[in-house]
Amino acid sequence: MSALPADTETSDTQASDSLADQMARLGRDARAAAARLSTTPAAAKNQALAAAADAIRQARPAILAANAADLEDARRAGLSGAMVDRLLLNDARVEAMARGLEEVAALPDPVGDTLAEWTRPNGLRIARVRVPLGVIGIIFESRPNVTADAAGLCLKSGNAAILRPGSESFRSSRAILAAMQAGLAAAGLPAAAVQMVPTADRAAVGILLGMSGVIDVIVPRGGRGLIERVIAESRVPVIRHLDGNCHVYVDGAADLAMARAIVGNAKLRRTGVCGAAESLLVDRRAAATHLAPIVRDLLDGGCEVRGSAEVAAIDPRVVPATEADWSTEYLDAVISATLVDGVEGAIAHIERYGSHHTDAIVTDDETAAARFLAAVDSAVVLHNASTQFTDGGEFGMGAEIGISTDKLHARGPVGAEQLTSYKYVVRGSGQLRP
Repeated sequence: MSALPADTETSDTQASDSLADQMARLGRDARAAAARLSTTPAAAKNQALAAAADAIRQARPAILAANAADLEDARRAGLSGAMVDRLLLNDARVEAMARGLEEVAALPDPVGDTLAEWTRPNGLRIARVRVPLGVIGIIFESRPNVTADAAGLCLKSGNAAILRPGSESFRSSRAILAAMQAGLAAAGLPAAAVQMVPTADRAAVGILLGMSGVIDVIVPRGGRGLIERVIAESRVPVIRHLDGNCHVYVDGAADLAMARAIVGNAKLRRTGVCGAAESLLVDRRAAATHLAPIVRDLLDGGCEVRGSAEVAAIDPRVVPATEADWSTEYLDAVISATLVDGVEGAIAHIERYGSHHTDAIVTDDETAAARFLAAVDSAVVLHNASTQFTDGGEFGMGAEIGISTDKLHARGPVGAEQLTSYKYVVRGSGQLRP
């Protein structure tokens, strides 16, 4: 890993309890900000989001300069091409961050929404009402745009955020944070509503994970090593996913042109995103007509194909797959490929090797599609569409804080609505329980 920027390193003279003090202060400020945000009107939150979007556009030169320094260190440290792509910001990606904030502002405010209400025989009126979670800690690697996405979604849902970016994106994230805080100031909201851990010292992560009673939920977004550490050490509830081993199953009744287009997009549009396809499954009934064109499209597109013996026989460029390939998230231009016996074979393969993230079926057979969509136990299942649609923006959420493969609280893209809980509001007229 590259050396940290000099002004982010913890100095030799800084005592360990000083870092603990800094983190405690972040926590106190965040809780105070969360208390205020929980009752902040939607108009004020939307004003802050719009102002933050404008500030990001105005700060584009500073953000890109900070990102250029991060990229220089990343390349010097030998980060993979996929990791560098995740880190990269350009004019289009900066504009996408700003637009994402505006889209979040345009969403309905989830806070205060009445989910259900009823009246008991004794006259008590009971309502289940959506409320913020409180303080959300977000630990992420590589992608600096998470700074804006996460902060914007937390603000919209009435939560305060404490962000801990990876050292590789520290400068970029800090520049984006400054724009977010400018938006808060323009709307008269506390800057502590969105804060960033002031050091890239790994010890700060351990402190953050132990801040039970201060932080209400932790959202890790990064590689398996980060996620496993958070799961093992956190004393705070976690919204997480470990891997994105996503599958595309091409059924015997699939339209060939559609299958070729979907597989190519699902794998190669952006190989470093967690919704990228990592495994190709083809129905044996379609092997004679569908397998060779799809595999050759991938190979010609610069993708390494690691295939079973039947797939390897198609083209000498196919690399023989190992058992580990079926469960690997490559996040690169690599895909595993094998034949299966119909939709039931695809379901069985995904259950054995998949990560319950995103899986797709390509078929014109509605019965096969219905069986796949019902039986595959993943956060997102698709029929005749690319796995790369697993994205909060594509789901109409404006942005996302991550993709959850958990089954409790939130599953799939985590947007503003998923960053809320609920409470029961009971109204009476003097009722006493007998």
